Amino acid sequence: MKLGRLTGYVSVVRALLCAVVVLGVALRTEAQVDRVTGRSFATRSEVIAKHGMAATSQPLATQIAIDILKKGGSAVDAAIAANAALGLMEPTGSGIGGDLFAIVWDAKSGKLHGLNASGRSPKALSYDQMKAELEKLGRGTIPPHGVLPVSVPGAVDGWFELHAKFGRLPMKDVLAPAIAYADEGFPVSELIAYYWQRSVPVLSKQPGGFRDTYSVNGAAPGKGDLFRNPDLARVYRLLVSKGRDGFYRGETAERIDRFFRENGGYLRREDLEAHRSEWVEPVSVNYRGYDVYELPPNTQGIAALQMLQILEAYDLASMGFNSPEALHLMIEAKKIAFEDRARHYADPDFSRIPLEGLLSDEYAAERRKLIDPARAQRRIASGNPKIDEGDTIYLTTADRNGNMVSLIQSNYRGMGSGIVVPGLGFGFQDRGELFTMTPGHPNVYAPGKRPFHTIIPAFVTKNGEPWLSFGLMGGAMQPQGHVQIVVNLIDFGMGLQEAGDAARWQHEGSSEPTGEEMTDGGFVYVESGVPWEAVRALKAKGHDVRTDVGGYGGYQAIMRDAKRGVYFGASESRKDGQAGGY
Repeated sequence: MKLGRLTGYVSVVRALLCAVVVLGVALRTEAQVDRVTGRSFATRSEVIAKHGMAATSQPLATQIAIDILKKGGSAVDAAIAANAALGLMEPTGSGIGGDLFAIVWDAKSGKLHGLNASGRSPKALSYDQMKAELEKLGRGTIPPHGVLPVSVPGAVDGWFELHAKFGRLPMKDVLAPAIAYADEGFPVSELIAYYWQRSVPVLSKQPGGFRDTYSVNGAAPGKGDLFRNPDLARVYRLLVSKGRDGFYRGETAERIDRFFRENGGYLRREDLEAHRSEWVEPVSVNYRGYDVYELPPNTQGIAALQMLQILEAYDLASMGFNSPEALHLMIEAKKIAFEDRARHYADPDFSRIPLEGLLSDEYAAERRKLIDPARAQRRIASGNPKIDEGDTIYLTTADRNGNMVSLIQSNYRGMGSGIVVPGLGFGFQDRGELFTMTPGHPNVYAPGKRPFHTIIPAFVTKNGEPWLSFGLMGGAMQPQGHVQIVVNLIDFGMGLQEAGDAARWQHEGSSEPTGEEMTDGGFVYVESGVPWEAVRALKAKGHDVRTDVGGYGGYQAIMRDAKRGVYFGASESRKDGQAGGY
């Protein structure tokens, strides 16, 4: 089928789906929705297993993780193996040209460990030079594609840091399944094929090997088509034989350096050689007796914690799931937290972030006063707490020893910048687009700096014991999605699968770390499962409510039932994924 005709069919199908969504919102009555359990939204049963569990956004990657666990691998080994497979099978959201963040529960020490494996901007590209490059393009912001938004890929170093600390199997066994699939080919799954087809026409225009690597005779592979990436297999083999230096030094680094020099880019061998991941302390707030953990900036994870701090003062359970009262409070809490996100979140090596103040009970109480229960706020100022001395894939794994991994990895926008160094088999992220060019802003562009990141893994403990490893993909949807999952589980008593399948909302239009400001209150997208009565009530409060069929994230989760010694697994019904156990 020709691409133009396929695109036309996709447009027609999308229009029909939108009509169905609108009709569904109009016809759904309160009686058709179980506001306590959300069971009308559940698409499948939870997976329950004793020895190990994995949940990813691609079934073959989940099966790879389970195979690694069966061979005696740790949860970290399984997570790396699945991530390597997803870089091949779901390049629309991941790959070794991107960054990685992880939270690991180590059963032996009874402690959580956080890893920030995000890369920095090129040291050779100064602020003034970046500004001059943007002026040539006739724009004031960093573009989403091409060589300018490319920062150092951190994922590979993240793998080796995780493996050195928590791995059991040799890396050759961990990467072997992904190498085999890259050599022999794998069948492309449905949703991934759709996003792949959207990316190829746009990104094939960039210099380098994108078209040769990610298309077949100039077109993206379709659902069920076998796709091979022998170049990526070769790079993975270099990692097996040379470790992290197979990426950050030697042949691979030299080829990257040469390509960027020849194509007007600034990423250099010295940037790759200097890159290091950072072990960080996860930060948390207590929400109704559960400790919810996120990673500190340069990620946006603490936005979820700020929202929970604000919401804890309200009895959401008595209001009911998807009631207009509960939805209004959650949306307004999101707006408040995102104003601080726009003002304060950045690379802590370049800016003093008032982390303790942002997460304090006192600050939450102060910010909570901004919520009018009867009216949506159109404009909110960021706070000034006292300073006291990161399209994506998410996966989670757990092993028989009680270790659990919450890992998220991304190219940022879909397949990233569109830059593929010929012969390497992977695309480079465009995470640098998230810098602002506004002088004096904490997230302003600077050489050797990590940009603001949207990708965030999450973890929850109860009484000091692991309870939940989870994440939800999707840009700015992630913190608001994290909050909806936590509230669904704790306030509304849903099961693990139900909590992910339940209808979601997403607020857009907040102020951003890239400089945009909210002046009109933004707007709220809702899925069809949100009752029409709730939509009507939100509109009456001044919310601009809209419907859409996508953009609500992709959820994976593993819950630990320590009393019975089993894991529960759940996988996002909006994605191709699967949870599996043994």
